[in-house]
Amino acid sequence: MAEIVKAKIENSLTVLLVSDVEKSRKYYEEALGCEVNEQWAIRDNFGLGFKLIQAQSVEDVRPNKGTWNTYAYVKTHDELDALYHELKTNGAIIVSEPVITEYDWGAWKDFAVRDLDGYIIGFGSGHKHD
Repeated sequence: MAEIVKAKIENSLTVLLVSDVEKSRKYYEEALGCEVNEQWAIRDNFGLGFKLIQAQSVEDVRPNKGTWNTYAYVKTHDELDALYHELKTNGAIIVSEPVITEYDWGAWKDFAVRDLDGYIIGFGSGHKHD
């Protein structure tokens, strides 16, 4: 039987229809620390990446209801705390403060921010019990 070879995916982008692409680009650059150009808004070498597209109509801008549109993982709780303070200082719209949830395997900590159109971006980090 022939071996199946799978190609490796290096990165991905979340595609967001936005009501004002110029305002969104400025927010993603200034508040979220992304590198922004005509093609994308990225941070940490595509650790976080978005394609911001101008919506034809404001009705086309449709954030998920009751959950995130994007969720990004951070290596440690300390890095997550540093990211939270950075984003808050830079004027990101905080939706939820950092919260720790205990599980059998360890602790999960996360927080979330919102963009100008209501898209929610979650950030989280896990820590296994010793």
